[in-house]
Amino acid sequence: MNNKKIVVVGGVGGGASAAARARRLDESAKIKMFEKGPDVSFSNCSLPYHLSGLIPDADSIILKTPKQFKDQYRIDAEVNSEVIDVDSEQKLVTVQDTQTGEKRQVPYDQLILSPGAKPILPKSIQGISNTNVFSVRNVVDIKKIQKYLEENHVKDVAVIGGGFIGLEVCENLVQSGRNVAVVEAASHVLSTIDDDFAQLVHKNLYDHGVQVVLNDPLVKISDDQIQLASGKKIPSQAVIMAIGVSPDTKLAQKIGCKLGITGSIAVDQHYETSIPDIYAVGDAIEVTNKLTRKKTRLALAFPAQMEARDAVDHIYGRSVRNRGVIGSQVIHLFDLNVASTGLTEDACDKNEIEHRSVTVIPQNRVSVMPETSPIFLKLIFGYPSGEILGAQAIGKSDVDKQIDIIATLISMHGHVEDLTHLELCYSPWFSTAKNAVNIVGLVADNILNDEYRQISITKVRDLVENGAFIIDAREPSEYAAGHITTSTNIPLSQFRDRLDEIPTDRPVYVHCQSSQRSYNMVRALGNLGYKNITNISGSYAELREYEYFKDKTTDRQPIITDDL
Repeated sequence: MNNKKIVVVGGVGGGASAAARARRLDESAKIKMFEKGPDVSFSNCSLPYHLSGLIPDADSIILKTPKQFKDQYRIDAEVNSEVIDVDSEQKLVTVQDTQTGEKRQVPYDQLILSPGAKPILPKSIQGISNTNVFSVRNVVDIKKIQKYLEENHVKDVAVIGGGFIGLEVCENLVQSGRNVAVVEAASHVLSTIDDDFAQLVHKNLYDHGVQVVLNDPLVKISDDQIQLASGKKIPSQAVIMAIGVSPDTKLAQKIGCKLGITGSIAVDQHYETSIPDIYAVGDAIEVTNKLTRKKTRLALAFPAQMEARDAVDHIYGRSVRNRGVIGSQVIHLFDLNVASTGLTEDACDKNEIEHRSVTVIPQNRVSVMPETSPIFLKLIFGYPSGEILGAQAIGKSDVDKQIDIIATLISMHGHVEDLTHLELCYSPWFSTAKNAVNIVGLVADNILNDEYRQISITKVRDLVENGAFIIDAREPSEYAAGHITTSTNIPLSQFRDRLDEIPTDRPVYVHCQSSQRSYNMVRALGNLGYKNITNISGSYAELREYEYFKDKTTDRQPIITDDL
């Protein structure tokens, strides 16, 4: 083990974590890290915040310099140095200086590849190579974008792609005073959440002046506008491409590493490639989804860092437990936080996993406290097993708290009943006595046990258009402020005296502001002998926002009377 030679290709989350872990385990190792760019360690996820000035100095995004690696860890971190070839028989890497072109060979005992992923820039898009087209991968990129925006006095920017990077770039560009259009080829932004929750994000973007275009891919880029497949033209003097990333497998393929079914580098349970003593970690590798048991890709910081740790542990003979990934993530977007973990309903459908879902909208803390706000929380679980498969949360509060709790249970193969009696911290300042995760667990447990029926708010428009009988269980003052156009107002406080107004010969659907009052009415009517009563899950608060964006961007007939 003495004087082991470890070479790491690529820095940032995966590579830098691997090098640091190796030093913690072995003070005598000779560790070299090669990064083809000028910065070996920086916070990728912080890059967009330079565009708004929240991070005034782009260089502050750099976390460690080569000198700091040398002084603090005795790690030789060399920038502007690209590993272009590997002789796995002789255990030599060929390193080329990207500025001078000079080449040299460096020996290794173990080699760790962390090349990351590169932005997708389709050549089929006319003008994709124009000087006003940018992607966001590193500090150099973000400096280049900011310089171009300022020097050319850019006012209109098109962001192509509604994923995490695209939306974070969008938010910061809006906060810098620019007009922003987000163009998404799919039916909604953020593939990590379902369509019903995505509509809340669409409304949030719309409310902050963002032009959101869906189901319409980019086909042409000019100096002052973009053109979409529909023929629609949008003014933009700069274009940020954020439609996704692809694993950087150029070196791995050249040296003969096997690729997996996703096109990423295939690794075993120890993150070793098909070539002995060559490991791979981070965005370029293929991982296993803990829930579907299928191979996938996951470009997130935490998994990359833990893969790096595990790979080095295996090098040093430590046991490794590669249990797969679930994909937990959160984004701050203007005045909303959006978090998710595990599978969406769409992913369950694609993987043919029988499931159910529930949505609750409790307050983030006791209602008498100041600045209380709702949490939109959705839980997805297997049917009939009740195993927790995923969750999504949106709100102005720290919704990552609820998602982190559920992510923990997913990692432990938890079930909905595990949420119902989960004892969590409580104070009126921080939560309601029953936390949102307790509430969603209780509702899911009811659905699992077939105690009552429910439908999603995504079905309400069909109900309205087909003349279904819908009860609004809110108070008259709430109903007067806005309601479903065809609904009948029978408040929870009055319904027992108005049973003659509730039909028994056809289905009845009940909703309220947050599903709580409607749930109580549904249960009571069931106890009174009604056989065909259904609760509308999510209810008016979510429905109003779900319909809002679509009503504003299409010519369809609104089914809600109020205008947010």
